[in-house]
Amino acid sequence: MSWQWDDETLTGLARILGELGLAGDGNLRPVPIGDGHSNLTYRIEGASSPLVLRRPPPPPFPPGSNDVKREARILSALAGSGVPVPEVHVVVDAGELLDVPFYVMSLVDGDVVTTQMPQRFARPEQARAMGFEQVDVISRLHSVDWRGVGLETLGRPEGFNARHLARLSSLVRDAEGSLFPEFAPIHAWLEAYCPVESGAALIHNDCRIGNVIWAPGETPRIAAVLDWELATIGDPLMDFAYVVASLPREGRSRTPVQDLATACLAEGFPDTSELAGRYREDTGADLSNLGWFLAMVNWKLAALYAYSRRKGDDPYFDDDSHVARFLAEAAHHAGLPA
Repeated sequence: MSWQWDDETLTGLARILGELGLAGDGNLRPVPIGDGHSNLTYRIEGASSPLVLRRPPPPPFPPGSNDVKREARILSALAGSGVPVPEVHVVVDAGELLDVPFYVMSLVDGDVVTTQMPQRFARPEQARAMGFEQVDVISRLHSVDWRGVGLETLGRPEGFNARHLARLSSLVRDAEGSLFPEFAPIHAWLEAYCPVESGAALIHNDCRIGNVIWAPGETPRIAAVLDWELATIGDPLMDFAYVVASLPREGRSRTPVQDLATACLAEGFPDTSELAGRYREDTGADLSNLGWFLAMVNWKLAALYAYSRRKGDDPYFDDDSHVARFLAEAAHHAGLPA
């Protein structure tokens, strides 16, 4: 299975985009963008308008992930919903051009903020507005009528929390089915205190600050939410907890995901209680079980990182400390020894 573009596939891509009036002069150049830890993403240079192409990475990957046709379906369903997403132009099945499916969408103008705060957002009031904007967007997502936009078959919200825990635990078990020892204590706590779902919503499942594009201008506004490959129908508090868990806090040790969001340590950025207050104001949610969801999100990330490390095809996951840092944060929220 080839992961490089050649003359044949580039000619085919030009034909597909040409049928949409998007091929420009036909001299297309896919340029990789992003960190490459999930689906492969390319900026298509030479097209008549800015475009992005998404295709799956080399296997193996966790069950249920990296389905680009599913991702394109979600983006198309969210068009006009008030949740900012790129426009999907075309979805191509496996075998039509590549041996994997892919889709092409519009390239959204703006900045992805991770470790450096843009100068245009340097004032404390702007950093504060950034945090609240992210919460407001996730709140709008959770209010989408997912049945009304045709996503009723996307997931099963009943029993989501327990089922999600069970599915993730399958990634960190040995050949006999026993949990890896470092995962077992927090798993037992999560299983014992697993709450009934707070509701059913379309959830993104990876809405960290590095997965949104900030529109040009000095007013913090999200122009697009990216990377919908893990989205499903589930408990909205799992989604909100991920937003909170992905943000570093001054004076606290950081997880690997928080390392990718250190711009949010800027003066003025809302703390956890302020973000929770905003989400409660937006949605009316009961956040009394937020600690369970924060423990669950960090335990989940530890499991996913451990799985990716065993795959052994991405040097990013070679760091032994990644899993331990997530598990320490999960233990903190569970009130267990690290």
